[in-house]
Amino acid sequence: MAKKEETVSLIDTFAEFKDLKNIDRATLVSVLEDSFRSVIAKMFGSDENYDVIVNPDKGDFEIWRNRTVVEDGQEADPNKEITLSEARKIDASYEVGEEVTDAVNFMKFGRRAILNLRQALAGKILDLEKDSLYNKYIDKVGTVISAEVYQIWKKEMLLLDDEGNELLLPKSEQIPGDFYRKGETARALVLRVDNANNNPKIILSRTAPLFLQRLFEQEVPEINDGLITIKRVARIPGERAKIAVESYDDRIDPVGACVGVKGSRIHGIVRELRNENIDVINFTQNPVLFIQRALSPAHIMNSNIKLDEEAHKAEVVLKPEEVSLAIGKGGLNIKLASMLTEYTIDVFREKEENGNQNEEDIYLDEFRDEIDGWVIDAIKGIGIQTARAVLEAPREMLVEKADLEEETIDDVLRVLKKEFEEG
Repeated sequence: MAKKEETVSLIDTFAEFKDLKNIDRATLVSVLEDSFRSVIAKMFGSDENYDVIVNPDKGDFEIWRNRTVVEDGQEADPNKEITLSEARKIDASYEVGEEVTDAVNFMKFGRRAILNLRQALAGKILDLEKDSLYNKYIDKVGTVISAEVYQIWKKEMLLLDDEGNELLLPKSEQIPGDFYRKGETARALVLRVDNANNNPKIILSRTAPLFLQRLFEQEVPEINDGLITIKRVARIPGERAKIAVESYDDRIDPVGACVGVKGSRIHGIVRELRNENIDVINFTQNPVLFIQRALSPAHIMNSNIKLDEEAHKAEVVLKPEEVSLAIGKGGLNIKLASMLTEYTIDVFREKEENGNQNEEDIYLDEFRDEIDGWVIDAIKGIGIQTARAVLEAPREMLVEKADLEEETIDDVLRVLKKEFEEG
């Protein structure tokens, strides 16, 4: 009765592996055969004269031993040879020198052998699963995936992919404005795969600059088609980002393509990044021009930028009213410009020769914290640069020429009027 229970237990083990483990059939068969052969080799010193046949689909197996027939009394190795009289008990037609093949009952190897086999199989299957998980995700490093939020802890978040594999999103790789509940779907970049002691851990990120780049690649077909290339990305996650793009087709405006009609393409990315303000600029190999563009919304003359290319430093002289624009709120703008251009940028205030400058108007770019950047860019695109110019322009003209919704224009006018009323 005990042997029958052991047989059922062993077959159940195969069925368990077949149903629950994400391993291809050929690999499973190979692992099972190797496990049997290792037990046989331990018991008899060699497994070379054994045939092991495994059928994981049915959950059964067969072991056959091949022995050479020898004269009675000439048997030197009972594992590889069988006497003529013993062979003829199996089949009376056997002769000396022929090969006898007979089935081997694995259960006769004993309970310990069966237990060792189960443990060896479990260990090898676990190793194979770890290898499979590692190989799957090492090829996905740098790509964006979606996974279900399963558990939220103080220092990290556990997610599960479609196959139930565990993925980790550390707090340090989460955008400050991120908030998820269990069961929700989160998108993130596969940052790296740690594999200490053959125990793979998949680390995700939503703060990496590459995450922003991949989102643009998904949203902008021209990037995916190779017509537009993302050259540089700089991010302060959840706050602001700058991205430099270049087009290989003169007919394509790379900035316009990335923003989309009325911000249609960039809107989804901004929402995904918790309203991170994104500036898209044209890339250039000219460092002076690149720095000039990177410091937008500040208006800078090329002659006011002095480079030390060897030290990768730039000194920028600005009109007093442009300094705050170049530096940005909390120093974000100049920090991102330095990250994007890979130059350390120092800003200096230009000395005023007279005090007759108009301080009653405000550049539109100073309202980027209250008005979406793409809306400001659309208005600037029709030649209007300041708040008073917008307030003095006909509302219908703004709607028509800037190609903006009436509600959007009304929101802009309300923000600008409030600024001057407060002043």
